[in-house]
Amino acid sequence: MARLNLLEETRFEKLPTTIYPDQREASVKVAQRIANLIKKKQQQNQLAVLGLATGATPIGVYAELVRMHREEDLSFENVITFNLDEYYPMQPNAAQSYVTFMNENLFDHIDIKKENVHIPDGTLPLDEIHEYCLDYERKIEEVGGLDLQILGIGRTGHIGFNEPGSAPNSGTRLVTLDDLTRRDASRDFGGKENVPRKAITMGIGTIFKAREIILMAWSGKKAPIIKKAVEGEMSSEVPATYLQLSDNVEFVLDMDAASELTRFNTPWLVKDCVWDDALIKKAVIWLSNTVNKPILKLTDEDYNNHGMAQLATEKGPAYNINIDIFNKLQRTITGWPGGKPGADDTRRPERAEPAQKRVVIFSPHPDDDVISMGGTFIRLVDQGHNVHVAYQTSGNTAVWDDDVLRYMEFAIDFNSSLGQDTDRLESIYSNMRLFMEDKQPNQLDPKEIRDVKAFIRKSEAISGARYAGLSDDHIHFMALPFYETGKTVKNPVTEVDVQLTMELLQKIKPHQVFAAGDFADPHGTHIVCFRIVEEALRRLLKTEEWAQDCWLWMYRGAWHEFETHEIEMAVPLSPQEVERKRFAIFKHQSQKDRPVFPGDDEREFWVRAEERTRETAQNYDKLGLADYEAMEAFVRWRF
Repeated sequence: MARLNLLEETRFEKLPTTIYPDQREASVKVAQRIANLIKKKQQQNQLAVLGLATGATPIGVYAELVRMHREEDLSFENVITFNLDEYYPMQPNAAQSYVTFMNENLFDHIDIKKENVHIPDGTLPLDEIHEYCLDYERKIEEVGGLDLQILGIGRTGHIGFNEPGSAPNSGTRLVTLDDLTRRDASRDFGGKENVPRKAITMGIGTIFKAREIILMAWSGKKAPIIKKAVEGEMSSEVPATYLQLSDNVEFVLDMDAASELTRFNTPWLVKDCVWDDALIKKAVIWLSNTVNKPILKLTDEDYNNHGMAQLATEKGPAYNINIDIFNKLQRTITGWPGGKPGADDTRRPERAEPAQKRVVIFSPHPDDDVISMGGTFIRLVDQGHNVHVAYQTSGNTAVWDDDVLRYMEFAIDFNSSLGQDTDRLESIYSNMRLFMEDKQPNQLDPKEIRDVKAFIRKSEAISGARYAGLSDDHIHFMALPFYETGKTVKNPVTEVDVQLTMELLQKIKPHQVFAAGDFADPHGTHIVCFRIVEEALRRLLKTEEWAQDCWLWMYRGAWHEFETHEIEMAVPLSPQEVERKRFAIFKHQSQKDRPVFPGDDEREFWVRAEERTRETAQNYDKLGLADYEAMEAFVRWRF
């Protein structure tokens, strides 16, 4: 019976899929499978031939293999490796080279023979690449073919660098990279314009010949493409769907990457459910959007025809369910994000008392506060709350070099107009220009340049916070040490980051904390900053009485928005409030028009913010609730 139930749950899935609670556990399991293959081949006095991938996905696997080598004497002397791909052109010693990546994450730490390592050569002349690719294929065949190929997946659905349009029988070759792929790589190269337009990649046909294929994916960012690859129709538009043709493939996912698969996202379509309040809310909103009806117009027939007959039977009739969910959604809407003084707060998102709350808004970068919750920020100030904003990082990697020169030129002219000696400034300025003329992609800036970039972001943040109504003594710049490397790759979080956050919280003793819960941030800064706040509050809950009454609210908006069923507080904005929020965002001039790291969304930040909040309001309207100009959404974090 258990096997039949599993088949029913996975009937939308067209290939085997194994799901682990998190990427660490999944990475360890994949590493163990690789290790077992190596040991089995050693016992048989044979070579283990591995196809390897690069990128963030396999890093945990490689780390576990290195640990096994050091602590469990796992030897790689009988291992031959073939990497999937390499940018073209690319020098092997470049920071972005996959040669560098593999050496830093695996090869430099194990006993593999250098002559057994094969990575496509990004330095070849164009006229030699075709023959080189044929030879790459021959070398794989000469050692008996790939025993195991590990893969990641790009958001275009590429495997290796087999972009949309690739043929299922394609071999190793030179390809042109998709624009989305180049945008995703832009942070590693200091901007999309520096990302190579081409790459050498194993073909899909080459990958198919492996005796075992494991495709790994972590995080919610990969969930949409995983759903297409696992449940969608085979198409050259999503090359990973061709893996459905293989009998030797397995997808290994964490829960976030699997979250949009039917069995998790809409489980009522595949099995009987335990209908708790959260699942009922999600299902009813889904049904309303599916049949394009307001919630209060849904019928028993709608429930029965869309896999929700069990819900209607157990909790119905439909009318009662509709009323309950409509009321719950209605209660999330409030014009009083700090709580409405003197009101019955039994069914309101926030407490009525104290009427004037102490509030801390944590902003990972110096503009996330106004981009993501600028309307609520301004309203909290207008309604008399004691609001503080804390900028967790300087954001100094996200400023254009020419802005630095412009500010330096201003400083020189200003000091000169006051009759001040400008020799020192002019010398620094001259050195900056010389550095920038020969600067390589993602090269570490000298301290003077990093400082000016931080000053630019700081002055913009102050201007935005002042516009929102804050006095200077309520604006805090934390410069958390994990970020201040000057590099796109940051240091690990340390105790100092947590202690600095605890000290600020102890000083203010807030009733409300707002923190960025936008974990799709491609830089990874948001989730790091959130975890620091979470850990600080978790510790303070054990020792500080005020912390027992402190609520932590998550906001989003810079990169994506909460789903409607997740929202616990929705703050409506009038057209005038939307305009005020826009002007607060405009204070961040270095991020306007063309930010250094736009991610995969080419819209300006203020445009993203307005369109996302408008979409949230439209979603509520479609469900039959009031029609507002815009809404900022929040979810409460419970420890």
